[in-house]
Amino acid sequence: MAFDVVMPQMGESIAEATVLKWHKQAGDAIVKDETLYEISTDKVDAEIPAPATGTLLEILVDVNLTVPVGTVVARIGDASEKAAGASAPALTPAPTPAAAQAAPLQAGGIEDTNSLEDRLRTKSSPLVREMARQHGLDLSRIQGTGQAGRVTREDLEAHLAGQTTAAPAPTGIAPILPAVHDPSAPTMGLTPALAVPPVPALPAFAPGERVKVEPMSRMRKVIADGMVASRRTSAHVYTVFEIDMTRVAQLRNKHKQAFEAQFGTKLSFLPFVMMAACKALRAYPVVNASVDGDNIVYKQDINLGIAVSLDWGLIVPVVRNADMMNLGGLARSLNDLAERARTKQLKPDEISGGTFTITNPGVYGDTFGLPIINQPQVAIQGVGAIVKRPVVVTGPDGTDFIAIRQMMFSSLGFDHRIIDGATGDLFMAFVKKELENSTFGLE
Repeated sequence: MAFDVVMPQMGESIAEATVLKWHKQAGDAIVKDETLYEISTDKVDAEIPAPATGTLLEILVDVNLTVPVGTVVARIGDASEKAAGASAPALTPAPTPAAAQAAPLQAGGIEDTNSLEDRLRTKSSPLVREMARQHGLDLSRIQGTGQAGRVTREDLEAHLAGQTTAAPAPTGIAPILPAVHDPSAPTMGLTPALAVPPVPALPAFAPGERVKVEPMSRMRKVIADGMVASRRTSAHVYTVFEIDMTRVAQLRNKHKQAFEAQFGTKLSFLPFVMMAACKALRAYPVVNASVDGDNIVYKQDINLGIAVSLDWGLIVPVVRNADMMNLGGLARSLNDLAERARTKQLKPDEISGGTFTITNPGVYGDTFGLPIINQPQVAIQGVGAIVKRPVVVTGPDGTDFIAIRQMMFSSLGFDHRIIDGATGDLFMAFVKKELENSTFGLE
């Protein structure tokens, strides 16, 4: 009998996924656990293995189509069951499972609020849910145009646009509009809060201009939406510290061979930064927090998100309970997650739940970067390049002299709603002291 291949559930909050690529075509033989196709969700891109050995009888969902989890996307069976290539790939998704077409009723006629339809509508993408929360909207009351009525970002933006009265500009020049008083906004005893109507975007290119236009990938759209949402959510402030990494460089050079033999992985500079950041987060827990309305949520676990650059975008896998690990554990977790990120082997729970993020633009030679906060976190550390520079050093006897030192600039971007400038500086001063003086358990 033919075996149905269904769109997998890649996480509790993920209700749909997009087919990116088929590794096999109808009529091809395939072995169980061999990569069959690639998908993209709001959280991660992943390669999906074949659930059975046999022949790929037919493909029911074509590339770039988004379908709910549980949808039959292909069938595997014996080649004799169906002539190879007998039917062309479907251009539309396979029929939505019954659960997505009508919400089942529990005893007594009460609607099951955990149905797939309800989840698709109310558990939209993280960006949509955050936008709805910020505007005080109930997603279940908004008409959705996505799969099974799911509310998309476009639906939400259209709904919000319908609540405004500002007319679009008749030309490419943005008009000067009067500020609108928002009586519901807090004044903090100062002047009334002002809400400025949105200005229409200028055209990306002029008629007749030589351009090449291609649609954003699903990952790129998620990144773009997330970055804009973060800028709108957090009051970004930055502080930059210069750190002497000479001691770390000496420790790494002295112990890297023994370290690799003991832990089975290479030792880079980043695990040292991770360990120093963990200690600083324990000392300043507000940097490891989140904002929930008028509340500050202090996270009791330290889960470090590490930004990993991919050929097709950016992803932030998470090292959970990083403060409980030694240098070897941090290095192994870091290298494992980075490798699996580049081979699309990460699971959704490995890129969620981060409480603080570190990004390393220095690997490309940046002096320092000013990264955008990864919501719902409230801070992100940027690590610059480590370079040799002449520095004034004070000897034990108080004599100053010029020495060649391994120097690094590191930034902290933080949400000024709950982290004061002094706290941000004290956090980075703690990181600096650790990196310049700690032995990190190597000696």
